[in-house]
Amino acid sequence: MPAAIVLINSEIGKEMEILDHLCRMPEVERAFLVYGVYDVVAKVKAENMELLEGTITDKVRKLKGIRSTLTLIVSRECK
Repeated sequence: MPAAIVLINSEIGKEMEILDHLCRMPEVERAFLVYGVYDVVAKVKAENMELLEGTITDKVRKLKGIRSTLTLIVSRECK
């Protein structure tokens, strides 16, 4: 199952709102409020690469308050 880590820069004061929206999305496996260069980090999964791309492009990146994103496609994962 394809997955991606999305690093998000938000508008000032919108971090919690973005986190709340991400946590309600079924495709978002985990989401974190972080300190540093990025404000929010989300792990997104989908059934196939096309759905993953659509989720990131059409759902995550269009959330109000997001200034920019950097998407890392997961190559391998350990549990």
